[in-house]
Amino acid sequence: MKKIPVKPFWWRNKIYIIDQRLLPKKEVILKLESAKDVYNAIKEMKIRGAPLIGCIAAYGVVVSFLENKKFSNERLKDKINQDINFLRTSRPTAYNLFYALKRMEKIVSDWDKKNKEKLFKKLLKEAESIYKEDLSACYKIGIYGNKLIKNNMSILTHCNAGGLATTGFGTALAPIYIAKQKGKNIHVYVDETRPVLQGARLTAWELEKNRIPYTIISDNMAGYLMSKKKIDIVIVGADRIAKNGDTANKIGTYSLAVLASFHKIPFYVAAPISTFDFNIENGAEIPIEERNEDEIKKINGEYICPKDARVFNPAFDVTPNYLITGFITEKGILKHNEIKNLGG
Repeated sequence: MKKIPVKPFWWRNKIYIIDQRLLPKKEVILKLESAKDVYNAIKEMKIRGAPLIGCIAAYGVVVSFLENKKFSNERLKDKINQDINFLRTSRPTAYNLFYALKRMEKIVSDWDKKNKEKLFKKLLKEAESIYKEDLSACYKIGIYGNKLIKNNMSILTHCNAGGLATTGFGTALAPIYIAKQKGKNIHVYVDETRPVLQGARLTAWELEKNRIPYTIISDNMAGYLMSKKKIDIVIVGADRIAKNGDTANKIGTYSLAVLASFHKIPFYVAAPISTFDFNIENGAEIPIEERNEDEIKKINGEYICPKDARVFNPAFDVTPNYLITGFITEKGILKHNEIKNLGG
């Protein structure tokens, strides 16, 4: 495995994260020492991106143990389970959150309430496994996705699906990082991604750090670029993928998929298997988070519209499977009708 492009968090008996709200102006490290700290970090988007949310939540359960180990064994188990349920309420759409917490919950459920140290070791080991699995999966996504990228290609991406959204390689950016490591000449068009500008702030920050050529565009410019044949391929990430391949991702993804289909441009979703929700049949069952209206009404704390303006602020939209050329996963590049086989 090559050098990890971005390190968004690390564990040193506490969770340390880069506060992504402050990028690219400041690189501030935050320390998370309680389940409430972890909840707030996820809820307030100090960290974001489905795979990273899952990893941080898993380590959040380890933090919960350390926070509550002073209690009796019975009470400790209850407190950790309460924190797991609390963390589940932090954000509704990213499936990796629920996937990771279910795994951690099983460790707690299987504990015989005898040896606290044994529980701690098992919780930490499971959190580390979730971290390592994501790192490996994203690297493999990069290897498979790189096969789609030819020399001199221009790639359009949306939001931030890079190292800052995962354990370091990213999903949509992983093929781009591998293509760069392979010496390919590529150019990335970066949607700014309103309302909180994850593309302009975070994806551009990552690409700058890794010396990958890029151009930032506002979200409503993509169609024009496609009409001028400036885009060769679109690669985006995902927050939850239904059994039939319908995909929830950052708001604006659906528009790109429609535009790509009209202009006959390949449109790929890059995601680890942990983002696939095999419990739901289609995108209509995916819960869509609606966020605070101030994300739209303000920029840098200043109103850009009348203070009493009505606002609709869904954080995600759903792209139907027929608009998706394929899914780049750690198992290979799949069509939507092949997804059901992954769920066993």
